[in-house]
Amino acid sequence: MKALVGRTFVHPFFDYLFIGGGLSLVCTILVYQRQNPLLGWSLETLPWFILLSNSAHFAASTVRLYTKPGTFKEHPYLTMAFPLVSIVLLVFCIALPLRLGVHLQALYLTWSPYHYAAQAYGLAVIYCIRSGCSLTPKRKKIFRATCVLPFLLVFLSAPHAGLGWLAPSLQEAVPPLVRQVLIGAVFLLPIAFFVYVYRCGCRPMPLIGLLAVLANGIWWVVLDYLSAFFWATIFHGLQYLAIATIFHVKDQSDLPNNERGALYHTTHFYLLSLVLGYGLFYCWPYAFVLVGFGLAESVLLVAAAINIHHFIVDAHIWRMGSGGGHRLSIAI
Repeated sequence: MKALVGRTFVHPFFDYLFIGGGLSLVCTILVYQRQNPLLGWSLETLPWFILLSNSAHFAASTVRLYTKPGTFKEHPYLTMAFPLVSIVLLVFCIALPLRLGVHLQALYLTWSPYHYAAQAYGLAVIYCIRSGCSLTPKRKKIFRATCVLPFLLVFLSAPHAGLGWLAPSLQEAVPPLVRQVLIGAVFLLPIAFFVYVYRCGCRPMPLIGLLAVLANGIWWVVLDYLSAFFWATIFHGLQYLAIATIFHVKDQSDLPNNERGALYHTTHFYLLSLVLGYGLFYCWPYAFVLVGFGLAESVLLVAAAINIHHFIVDAHIWRMGSGGGHRLSIAI
């Protein structure tokens, strides 16, 4: 039983609830039963909830990039040139919202489900490594293919994204049976892979890995598209904040001149992410408004650009490695 629980970072209860996605399953049940995507959150309190979880998570990848030892020297383009390129492209998109901006928005909406699926895969692999479950390169490829099935489902059916953006006529031609088969595969194939690893004679895959993958699938299958996008973003953010904080604390604690404890590094990392998230999402759009751009396109396209920047930066962060055999990408 201990092998199935796996080796966690904080405590099995915390890891399974926040990183594995257990809390999101409770929320999904409530949303589905009440048919209320906001679960009673008022329009006054909702922005605070989004700021504390979602906005902070997007900023956390940037904070981690610039606080991780050696990144300026090893990745000068990512730390210095890429932000400038992103800002220039964003300005063009806001200036031409109907010609360029709509495509930036569609790219963000298309990429997001893939990003979530890839994070679920990466979390599962991290816990496999930590728990002594050895996945061969071939098994990793098979497992990754099963993890991205929710993205494929959304790609085929989402409005204004995926095929709905790239080829609307093809989206209408996709037979309903294809979607039904994908829905079954989203849940059955990860379970089948888990059983396969369990029966192969090696150390079993920890249940938290399977939970992370199934939770991501449940977000996109059980809920309607708008509810799924809203809640998947929030719980994906909680997952990311938890695991990124754990690795950040480890990096900072391993520095030879470190004199701070884990609580300081945890609080410092989150507060930096929170302040940066507020600045990016709640202040930056008004800078474009002040120079004459419209409020709606500024808010929407700044959010899209931040998301895409996060996807790319996050991928590089996890490829940099954090020691202890965790050199892998979990975000893209």
